[in-house]
Amino acid sequence: MKSLVKNLIIAFAATLVLNNTANCQTEQQKSQSTKIPLSDSLFFNSLVALYAQSIDQADTILASQIWSPTAEISFINPGGTEYGWNEVKNIYKMFKDNFSARKLSFFNVKYAYSSEVSWLTFYWIFDGTLRINNSSVQTRGRETQIWRKINYEWRLVHVHYSGMPVKGQGQDF
Repeated sequence: MKSLVKNLIIAFAATLVLNNTANCQTEQQKSQSTKIPLSDSLFFNSLVALYAQSIDQADTILASQIWSPTAEISFINPGGTEYGWNEVKNIYKMFKDNFSARKLSFFNVKYAYSSEVSWLTFYWIFDGTLRINNSSVQTRGRETQIWRKINYEWRLVHVHYSGMPVKGQGQDF
């Protein structure tokens, strides 16, 4: 638990430096609810920062402190869907096995939450170095995350990511 708190503090500090948190809610969310304090915005950015750190390090131990230990977790990606912790760990194994260096950056975090559930959306850029030939790779996409409060701690229960939006005729449906 001390490690999780330490990582949250590091992620929180990194968020302060690396992300502009002023626009974390949509205008519609702002007009429909009480104004969310900046500390909530920073908190949700820090959750994403901790998640990004777990991807950067391809660290299943850190990831196990982020993800819910329950069976209903899921991770949807262009390659398929993982259910439960044993399958979600495969995502981290894929990053570790295929990339010698990894950096997941995120921006434009939007969020909404209740006392027990939060949902976040954001855009990301992944920079990596392929192990097979040491070439650089960059991918961009967007992600939705659902977090649930379990035993007074926010835990990740669902990720769905996809590529960036396409705007060409006949491509955006």
